[in-house]
Amino acid sequence: MSDSGTIHPAATPGSVDIARPPADLEQVDVWSDELVARQGMQVEDVPFVSVGGGLGSLAMLDTLRIAGVPAAQLRTVTDLDSPEETYRLLAENSQIPPHERLRSDSGSVMDNIWGFPSYAIREAWRKRSLAPAWQVMTEPVLAEFFTPQAGQVYESVHREAARIGWPAMRREGYARLVRRREGGGYFTLVSFGPPGQRQRAVIRSTYVHLSVGYLGIRLLSDLQEYRERSGDHRSVVNAYESHDHVYETAAFRPTTVVVRGSGIVAARVLQRLFDDRERRNAPTKIVHLFRNYVDGPQGDHATFRRPGGRGFAYQGFNFPKASWGGQLRERLEGASPEERAELIDALGGTNVPKRRVWQRQMDRGLANGSYEQRVGEVEGVRAAPAGGLVLEVGGDGGRYEVAADFVIDATGLVADIGQDRLIGDLLERGGARRNPKGRLDVGTSFDVLGAESDPGKLYASGSITLGGPYAGVDSFLGLQYSALAIADDLARAGFCHRIGPGRSISQWWRWVRGRSPD
Repeated sequence: MSDSGTIHPAATPGSVDIARPPADLEQVDVWSDELVARQGMQVEDVPFVSVGGGLGSLAMLDTLRIAGVPAAQLRTVTDLDSPEETYRLLAENSQIPPHERLRSDSGSVMDNIWGFPSYAIREAWRKRSLAPAWQVMTEPVLAEFFTPQAGQVYESVHREAARIGWPAMRREGYARLVRRREGGGYFTLVSFGPPGQRQRAVIRSTYVHLSVGYLGIRLLSDLQEYRERSGDHRSVVNAYESHDHVYETAAFRPTTVVVRGSGIVAARVLQRLFDDRERRNAPTKIVHLFRNYVDGPQGDHATFRRPGGRGFAYQGFNFPKASWGGQLRERLEGASPEERAELIDALGGTNVPKRRVWQRQMDRGLANGSYEQRVGEVEGVRAAPAGGLVLEVGGDGGRYEVAADFVIDATGLVADIGQDRLIGDLLERGGARRNPKGRLDVGTSFDVLGAESDPGKLYASGSITLGGPYAGVDSFLGLQYSALAIADDLARAGFCHRIGPGRSISQWWRWVRGRSPD
């Protein structure tokens, strides 16, 4: 799964349309102070606004606080109580409880832009054991990559949010529109209040930062069509949705579960099903349905080759480490938009870390018949007369059917950015445009190209910028990298201090002592 912040909620049927702005504003691409004043809404003046309130907003505001910006000059518009809230929900739904480990390295420390002390050092100190530090020193030759426990990340994020004054910067509500302001800067339309009693306010700012995470959960088209036709949201689920009922049902009666996907979330779902078979004696039959089966190394060039087998492409992280700060990062930054899209596809794609635990579980499942691998394209899904589902599958070996009690779609968390009202409005009326990957087109400072409102700028980070100058944009380190790039751009504009050696050392020491950046 990704490491970025939030999923925008959609209005539910029958609810008040809290997304729709007053008609006078909706039809105007560039708002004036006079036009906004005529609406009679509350107007708040703050130089910098971050929309989202998840981990991307935390990384951004944390960096600006370290760069000397007072909390009074910063806002984040969010309905979240804490920055890790949505990430934690998605992680737990995809079977990563707090005690399990994430797919992030030791130095990608969300509460500490310096990366020291790392997650491994902290765990070694907490456990009074050198094992985590030894694992980092010997990875990946003698040991698997060290990755932090999810709970460790949540605790550190919560602590850092308190240190930088997150409650004072938080503006509760939903950001519905971001429009350019006549004379420079932006207006952010905010909806707030309980359902049925929604009110609107406007934040006037010079700079706006978007870090809205993934904008919705996407099901495979055949599964989406089945759910719309049947109304059955219990038998067909996305791995990021709450679906504990699948595991609880499978634990107590013979159940066939079809898993679709070959990425890290699919691996986590499989491990949960394997764990329940081995620890709870669950009589579960697991059918793993692949669309593309990997049976050997991938990549056309020696530097891009990754091992593969038994349906999976293996890679420690979603991109090679040189993508985060080495030669691949420099190559991507200097490439054309089309070349970036090709390079990102070559470096990334669907892959998983080769972890011994679930590899051995897979071996045992294949040997005892409880785990079965099938390959093909699903051509249809229908309800079985006696209950359950039937998947009609076509492949090189002809057509066949798979009977199942449940289907878990673990193919990813991707939705078209244009389906979100805020982003769609920016594409239609705000000057923003798409890059070749279909996401927001951003420059090397993560400024949204075409949406400038001089002297103001609109910035973006996270998954909505995939295809830009950085590969791992929705990782912990990617969120921090984009925040640093934006802060450097703001320092050149005179908004904040440059984080040079002296400021960096003094601010790290304040972090060590748990002191506010001020």
